[in-house]
Amino acid sequence: MEEGNAGLASCTAMVGEPGGPAAARGERANDMPADPGLDTVASLAARLFGAPMAGVALAGEDRVRSTGSHGPVRTAGTGGDWPPFLSAPQCDTLCVVPDTLADPRTATHPLVSGEPGIRFYAAAPIVTARGERLGTVSVLDTRPCKPTDDQLGALEDLAALVTEQVELRLSAARTIAAERAQRTAAERLARTLQRTLLPPALPTVPGLDAAAAYHPASVDEVGGDFYDLFPLDDGRWAFFLGDVCGKGADAAALTSLTRYTLRAAAIYEPDPCAVLANLDAVLKGEHQGNAPRYCTAVFGILQPEADGSFTLDLAGGGHPPALSLRAGGLVEPVSTDGGQLIGMLPEPRFVQTTTRLRPGDSLLLYTDGLTEALTPDGTMLGEDGLAHHLSACAPAGADDLLGAVHALLTELGAGVSDDTALLALHVPVRRTTPSAQENR
Repeated sequence: MEEGNAGLASCTAMVGEPGGPAAARGERANDMPADPGLDTVASLAARLFGAPMAGVALAGEDRVRSTGSHGPVRTAGTGGDWPPFLSAPQCDTLCVVPDTLADPRTATHPLVSGEPGIRFYAAAPIVTARGERLGTVSVLDTRPCKPTDDQLGALEDLAALVTEQVELRLSAARTIAAERAQRTAAERLARTLQRTLLPPALPTVPGLDAAAAYHPASVDEVGGDFYDLFPLDDGRWAFFLGDVCGKGADAAALTSLTRYTLRAAAIYEPDPCAVLANLDAVLKGEHQGNAPRYCTAVFGILQPEADGSFTLDLAGGGHPPALSLRAGGLVEPVSTDGGQLIGMLPEPRFVQTTTRLRPGDSLLLYTDGLTEALTPDGTMLGEDGLAHHLSACAPAGADDLLGAVHALLTELGAGVSDDTALLALHVPVRRTTPSAQENR
């Protein structure tokens, strides 16, 4: 037990002094939320001493904060801050000041010389098992007092109870902070990994405007949607878009395998159905136990024509149909209905179709995160709903088309629960050059 000036010398250190305990402690009382249970502790302390005021004060890095109070001392500080000389942040043992007016270091303090006229102070330290001083449980009176050993022992017991509670709550706060940091790191890793699974930029295709976008439903989970556009050796261009099963690391590995297989297969045998069949064989070769690796995809080849149009050969394997937006405003599916999942069935069937993209026409490929999104009335958007939305769109380019879809996704908001990959192709209308005769 410490009494008189010796105890007071320990108890009057201001929080935040250079090299003081606030600088050394790793814990921060500023992070502690209010706890009504500490008001109960303060009330018990006041009753033990028959005193009008008591409180639990925790020292932060730059201030002392009252987290539990009884009596008018609650309003003694500004904004809930505890009077610094009452917090005893440097006390390792019990501190007692029987008469504050009798000591010159406290006699002139406004809370002693003025309202509420504190004349007695006793504080038991809140000290962790690692020796970190967090604050005090204090009792205050407007009369000088000499407490009994039993009263002071009970005050120390209350401080020990508070110490256990504070350590538990700070441990929980540290755990939450660590989880948030890990989640942030995981989100950054997921975004980085997702970028590696998609081409950094689409190539420039003469006579064609192309754009792609990826809309993740979750920032901390890697999705399995993919797309690509690349040249073939004979002047044609190949493209694909699809969705692998699952999420996370397994989906990332499968996405990478699928992308590179499709590219290699297109170079080896540039026939859409043959490319999907090749991918099917590779995925079955990667089948492990009860975890089949499968995906849906559409694969197409673009042949530029002399009139500025493109002949399109498109094959699908279990994937939603592409949508063509004709220059006249008609929106229609480029159907590959009947194409089956890739990598799942013993002898899957893939369906191929041929169409033509003329100047002013656009083509949209998408994953089912778009059509399976829920509208405000709770119904699924579906392929018809998407086509209806795009019927009011007259895109001047691929970016315009993606902008219309982005606006739709924004409108659907929380109804979008899965990732969405988009690939838009648009054939610009050629500008005619006036003849020399017309210029005269």
